[in-house]
Amino acid sequence: MKKVTFYHAGCPVCISAEQQVLEALDTKRFDIEVVHLGDDSSRIKEAEESGVKSVPALLLDGAVFHINFGASMNDLK
Repeated sequence: MKKVTFYHAGCPVCISAEQQVLEALDTKRFDIEVVHLGDDSSRIKEAEESGVKSVPALLLDGAVFHINFGASMNDLK
């Protein structure tokens, strides 16, 4: 099963993207973790080291997919 991490900050853009992503991904094929960086700022460094530059972003197999633009990582610090 492939690991997917969806990073967001809780803004309206992020919440909308989260709902769409969770509806679209097959939970039988993907282990999905949702990380709200506004609630868990200890994971910001992890997200940045994975290549996340802004949220919402999806990390899949080591590749980052930036979805729209809600907030830069600098805004979350």
